[in-house]
Amino acid sequence: MLYWLTALSDGGDFFNLFRYITFRAGGAFMTALIFGFFFGRPLIDVLRRTQGKGQPIRNDGPEGHLAKAGTPTMGGLLIVGALVTSTLLWARLDNAYVLLVLFVTLAFGLIGFADDYAKVSKQNVAGVSGKIRLLLGFCIAALASAWATWFHPPELQLQLAFPVFKDALVNMSFLFIPFAMIVIVGSANAVNLTDGLDGLAIMPVMIAASALAVIAYTVGRVDFTEYLDVHYVPGTGEIAVFVAGLVGGGLGFLWYNAPPAAVFMGDTGSLALGGALGAIAVATKHEIVLAIIGGLFVVEALSVIIQVGYFKRTGKRVFLMAPIHHHYEKKGWSEPQIVIRFWIISLILAMVGLATLKLR
Repeated sequence: MLYWLTALSDGGDFFNLFRYITFRAGGAFMTALIFGFFFGRPLIDVLRRTQGKGQPIRNDGPEGHLAKAGTPTMGGLLIVGALVTSTLLWARLDNAYVLLVLFVTLAFGLIGFADDYAKVSKQNVAGVSGKIRLLLGFCIAALASAWATWFHPPELQLQLAFPVFKDALVNMSFLFIPFAMIVIVGSANAVNLTDGLDGLAIMPVMIAASALAVIAYTVGRVDFTEYLDVHYVPGTGEIAVFVAGLVGGGLGFLWYNAPPAAVFMGDTGSLALGGALGAIAVATKHEIVLAIIGGLFVVEALSVIIQVGYFKRTGKRVFLMAPIHHHYEKKGWSEPQIVIRFWIISLILAMVGLATLKLR
């Protein structure tokens, strides 16, 4: 919205600053951060009053989690509210990719909200049926994938780009849409599975999103893409403003989610943020790199798939408990140890993912 102040500029005054993505990204970050600090405590108070017993705790989970009973959930409303407010204020709203990522974030956030509401109102960990959640998720992802493909440059439409290999493109034809759908839905659910300890999911999300913001800004500038020999996707640089709002809102949320958490993110936040990561990867043609940058989420999801599949075949478990962060809890690691070590792993993976921009 504020971008349109550039119409008042003569090219050398204060209003000219609003032309720059970096300036508006800084503004989005500060707006979201202030939003998080200002509305965090009032939101938590409202959630505590309306939810009563808070998020139901699984009886078969780690014993230490029973002490968290009564903690309110749906804290993702704070993050989503902050990033949407900051994006609407600072980003160019005529940018197709910004609107795409906003749509995916809000749509998956609504699915998560419905799931959280069902859990809290019924005091049951089941929530909305997993099949219904997946069906809705794939419908949203189908629209988002077609949307991204429509606005991609003709030479990149329906193409799968590979990192490291210069100019490597594989024409997936009609299979690209289902592939992109899996990326978005898989990312949303992988982040959702990671959200099991205080502060565990939000920091890796911010790290992964920040790395994707660098990629989005880079592939959206023709001079950078020519220097780095990566594919040029005009318009994606504006996604950096969205991510800045996500990081600011995430930090505001983490202030209250730091152990011991005053509020849980809930599916409202985890599905929304995970969907956003997937949508950014599809928009920037970096779907494979997302698997590197978000490697922690991939491992968390794989641990569940392996555990369930192996148990159904053999009746035995590979891990003491899945997702894998619970496995380490069972092994005696403290919650802060797991959270901080997983943060470190996320940062390392993000650096590896960013290195693919230069390694050609």
